[in-house]
Amino acid sequence: MFLGHFAVAMAAKKAAPRPSLGTLVMAALFADGLWPVFLLLGWEEVKIAPGITAVTPLDFVSYPWSHSMAFDLIWAALFAAVYFLMRRDGRGAAWLALLVLSHWVLDWVAHRPDMPLWPGSSRLGLGLWYSLPATLVVELAMFALGIWIYASITRARDRVGVYSLWGFIVLLAILYFAAVFGPPPPSVTALAISALAGWLFVAWCYWIDRHREAVPLS
Repeated sequence: MFLGHFAVAMAAKKAAPRPSLGTLVMAALFADGLWPVFLLLGWEEVKIAPGITAVTPLDFVSYPWSHSMAFDLIWAALFAAVYFLMRRDGRGAAWLALLVLSHWVLDWVAHRPDMPLWPGSSRLGLGLWYSLPATLVVELAMFALGIWIYASITRARDRVGVYSLWGFIVLLAILYFAAVFGPPPPSVTALAISALAGWLFVAWCYWIDRHREAVPLS
Protein backbone atom coordinates (compact mmCIF):
# COMPACT_ATOMS: atom_id res chain seq x y z
CA MET A 1 0.00 0.00 0.00
CA PHE A 2 0.91 3.67 -0.21
CA LEU A 3 -1.94 5.91 0.90
CA GLY A 4 -3.06 3.33 3.44
CA HIS A 5 0.13 3.74 5.47
CA PHE A 6 -0.36 7.49 5.68
CA ALA A 7 -4.02 6.94 6.57
CA VAL A 8 -3.30 4.83 9.65
CA ALA A 9 -0.64 7.32 10.79
CA MET A 10 -3.06 10.25 10.57
CA ALA A 11 -5.82 8.30 12.27
CA ALA A 12 -3.45 7.25 15.08
CA LYS A 13 -3.12 10.89 16.15
CA LYS A 14 -6.50 10.54 17.86
CA ALA A 15 -5.33 7.60 20.00
CA ALA A 16 -1.78 8.92 20.49
CA PRO A 17 -1.94 12.73 20.64
CA ARG A 18 1.54 13.35 22.04
CA PRO A 19 3.75 12.05 19.18
CA SER A 20 4.06 14.45 16.26
CA LEU A 21 2.39 13.50 13.01
CA GLY A 22 5.93 13.23 11.66
CA THR A 23 6.79 10.55 14.21
CA LEU A 24 3.55 8.69 13.51
CA VAL A 25 4.21 8.72 9.75
CA MET A 26 7.82 7.67 10.31
CA ALA A 27 6.60 4.64 12.24
CA ALA A 28 3.99 3.67 9.65
CA LEU A 29 6.53 4.01 6.82
CA PHE A 30 9.55 2.66 8.68
CA ALA A 31 9.81 -0.57 6.66
CA ASP A 32 9.61 1.38 3.41
CA GLY A 33 12.24 3.79 4.72
CA LEU A 34 14.68 0.93 5.31
CA TRP A 35 13.87 -0.89 2.07
CA PRO A 36 15.61 1.42 -0.46
CA VAL A 37 18.71 1.56 1.74
CA PHE A 38 18.88 -2.23 1.82
CA LEU A 39 18.26 -2.36 -1.93
CA LEU A 40 21.19 -0.06 -2.65
CA LEU A 41 23.38 -2.09 -0.28
CA GLY A 42 22.44 -5.27 -2.15
CA TRP A 43 20.87 -6.89 0.92
CA GLU A 44 17.41 -7.10 -0.65
CA GLU A 45 16.18 -7.55 -4.22
CA VAL A 46 13.33 -6.32 -6.39
CA LYS A 47 12.67 -6.73 -10.11
CA ILE A 48 10.62 -4.55 -12.42
CA ALA A 49 8.10 -6.88 -14.03
CA PRO A 50 5.26 -4.98 -15.74
CA GLY A 51 1.97 -6.85 -15.50
CA ILE A 52 2.87 -8.89 -12.44
CA THR A 53 -0.11 -7.22 -10.72
CA ALA A 54 -2.70 -4.73 -11.93
CA VAL A 55 -1.41 -2.02 -9.60
CA THR A 56 2.39 -2.27 -9.41
CA PRO A 57 5.06 -3.67 -11.74
CA LEU A 58 7.34 -4.57 -8.85
CA ASP A 59 8.32 -8.15 -8.09
CA PHE A 60 9.59 -8.14 -4.52
CA VAL A 61 12.05 -11.01 -4.84
CA SER A 62 13.57 -10.73 -1.37
CA TYR A 63 13.14 -8.22 1.46
CA PRO A 64 13.42 -10.18 4.71
CA TRP A 65 15.27 -7.50 6.69
CA SER A 66 12.85 -4.64 6.06
CA HIS A 67 9.54 -6.42 5.48
CA SER A 68 9.42 -9.75 7.31
CA MET A 69 7.09 -9.93 10.29
CA ALA A 70 9.93 -11.06 12.55
CA PHE A 71 12.13 -8.08 11.73
CA ASP A 72 9.19 -5.69 11.81
CA LEU A 73 8.64 -6.84 15.40
CA ILE A 74 12.27 -5.98 16.11
CA TRP A 75 12.01 -2.58 14.38
CA ALA A 76 8.75 -1.89 16.26
CA ALA A 77 10.34 -2.65 19.62
CA LEU A 78 13.41 -0.52 18.86
CA PHE A 79 11.35 2.37 17.52
CA ALA A 80 9.05 2.38 20.54
CA ALA A 81 11.96 2.06 22.97
CA VAL A 82 13.83 5.01 21.48
CA TYR A 83 10.69 7.15 21.54
CA PHE A 84 9.91 6.17 25.15
CA LEU A 85 13.45 6.97 26.30
CA MET A 86 13.17 10.39 24.65
CA ARG A 87 9.59 11.30 25.63
CA ARG A 88 8.58 9.05 28.55
CA ASP A 89 5.24 8.54 26.84
CA GLY A 90 4.20 4.91 27.23
CA ARG A 91 0.90 5.28 25.39
CA GLY A 92 2.58 6.96 22.46
CA ALA A 93 5.34 4.34 22.38
CA ALA A 94 2.80 1.52 22.27
CA TRP A 95 0.93 3.09 19.38
CA LEU A 96 4.15 3.74 17.49
CA ALA A 97 5.04 0.05 17.81
CA LEU A 98 1.63 -0.86 16.43
CA LEU A 99 2.12 1.53 13.52
CA VAL A 100 5.45 -0.07 12.61
CA LEU A 101 3.72 -3.48 12.67
CA SER A 102 0.72 -2.16 10.73
CA HIS A 103 2.99 -1.86 7.71
CA TRP A 104 3.33 -5.65 7.46
CA VAL A 105 -0.42 -6.17 7.91
CA LEU A 106 -1.40 -3.65 5.22
CA ASP A 107 1.21 -4.99 2.82
CA TRP A 108 0.00 -8.55 3.49
CA VAL A 109 -3.46 -7.44 2.40
CA ALA A 110 -2.23 -5.63 -0.72
CA HIS A 111 0.69 -7.73 -1.99
CA ARG A 112 0.76 -10.96 -3.92
CA PRO A 113 2.23 -13.78 -1.77
CA ASP A 114 5.64 -12.18 -1.20
CA MET A 115 5.50 -11.10 2.47
CA PRO A 116 7.82 -13.26 4.62
CA LEU A 117 7.12 -14.13 8.23
CA TRP A 118 10.87 -14.39 8.86
CA PRO A 119 13.97 -14.62 6.63
CA GLY A 120 13.67 -17.81 4.59
CA SER A 121 10.06 -18.53 5.51
CA SER A 122 7.18 -19.17 3.14
CA ARG A 123 5.61 -15.93 1.92
CA LEU A 124 2.06 -14.66 2.26
CA GLY A 125 -0.20 -12.08 0.63
CA LEU A 126 -3.91 -11.67 -0.04
CA GLY A 127 -3.33 -10.03 -3.43
CA LEU A 128 -5.50 -6.91 -3.31
CA TRP A 129 -3.19 -5.51 -5.98
CA TYR A 130 -4.49 -8.04 -8.50
CA SER A 131 -7.61 -5.84 -8.73
CA LEU A 132 -7.15 -2.18 -9.61
CA PRO A 133 -10.75 -1.14 -8.79
CA ALA A 134 -10.66 -2.88 -5.39
CA THR A 135 -7.29 -1.32 -4.58
CA LEU A 136 -8.51 2.18 -5.43
CA VAL A 137 -11.65 1.77 -3.33
CA VAL A 138 -9.78 0.47 -0.29
CA GLU A 139 -6.85 2.89 -0.37
CA LEU A 140 -8.87 6.01 -1.17
CA ALA A 141 -11.45 5.17 1.49
CA MET A 142 -8.70 4.64 4.08
CA PHE A 143 -6.98 7.87 3.02
CA ALA A 144 -10.20 9.88 3.25
CA LEU A 145 -10.94 8.47 6.71
CA GLY A 146 -7.43 9.18 7.96
CA ILE A 147 -7.61 12.77 6.68
CA TRP A 148 -11.01 13.29 8.29
CA ILE A 149 -9.85 11.98 11.67
CA TYR A 150 -6.67 14.08 11.72
CA ALA A 151 -8.43 17.23 10.48
CA SER A 152 -11.27 16.81 12.99
CA ILE A 153 -9.02 16.51 16.05
CA THR A 154 -6.55 19.26 15.11
CA ARG A 155 -6.89 22.82 13.94
CA ALA A 156 -4.50 25.19 12.23
CA ARG A 157 -2.56 27.65 14.37
CA ASP A 158 -1.97 29.81 11.29
CA ARG A 159 -2.24 29.72 7.50
CA VAL A 160 0.75 27.42 7.26
CA GLY A 161 -1.23 24.86 9.25
CA VAL A 162 -3.92 24.92 6.58
CA TYR A 163 -1.88 25.02 3.41
CA SER A 164 0.84 22.61 4.54
CA LEU A 165 -1.74 19.93 5.35
CA TRP A 166 -3.83 20.24 2.22
CA GLY A 167 -0.79 20.66 -0.01
CA PHE A 168 0.57 17.45 1.47
CA ILE A 169 -2.69 15.61 0.80
CA VAL A 170 -2.88 16.83 -2.81
CA LEU A 171 0.75 15.87 -3.48
CA LEU A 172 0.25 12.37 -2.06
CA ALA A 173 -2.81 11.88 -4.26
CA ILE A 174 -0.91 13.05 -7.37
CA LEU A 175 2.03 10.76 -6.64
CA TYR A 176 -0.28 7.84 -5.96
CA PHE A 177 -2.13 8.14 -9.26
CA ALA A 178 1.13 8.75 -11.13
CA ALA A 179 2.55 5.52 -9.68
CA VAL A 180 -0.58 3.49 -10.41
CA PHE A 181 -1.27 4.78 -13.94
CA GLY A 182 2.18 5.93 -15.04
CA PRO A 183 5.08 4.01 -16.61
CA PRO A 184 7.20 1.61 -14.54
CA PRO A 185 10.46 2.85 -13.00
CA PRO A 186 13.37 2.92 -15.50
CA SER A 187 15.66 0.91 -13.22
CA VAL A 188 15.93 -0.55 -9.75
CA THR A 189 18.52 2.07 -8.81
CA ALA A 190 16.19 4.87 -9.88
CA LEU A 191 13.40 3.21 -7.92
CA ALA A 192 15.52 3.00 -4.76
CA ILE A 193 16.67 6.60 -5.01
CA SER A 194 13.13 7.87 -5.54
CA ALA A 195 11.93 5.73 -2.62
CA LEU A 196 14.47 7.44 -0.36
CA ALA A 197 12.57 10.66 -1.01
CA GLY A 198 9.83 9.19 1.16
CA TRP A 199 11.78 10.47 4.17
CA LEU A 200 10.89 13.99 2.98
CA PHE A 201 7.25 13.19 3.76
CA VAL A 202 8.24 12.58 7.35
CA ALA A 203 9.90 16.01 7.54
CA TRP A 204 6.83 17.59 5.92
CA CYS A 205 4.58 15.98 8.54
CA TYR A 206 6.69 17.42 11.37
CA TRP A 207 6.23 20.82 9.72
CA ILE A 208 2.46 20.31 9.46
CA ASP A 209 2.13 19.30 13.11
CA ARG A 210 4.11 22.29 14.36
CA HIS A 211 1.49 24.54 12.79
CA ARG A 212 -1.54 22.67 14.11
CA GLU A 213 -2.90 22.06 17.60
CA ALA A 214 -5.39 19.75 19.25
CA VAL A 215 -9.02 20.79 19.14
CA PRO A 216 -10.15 21.41 22.75
CA LEU A 217 -12.69 18.95 24.09
CA SER A 218 -16.11 20.55 24.44
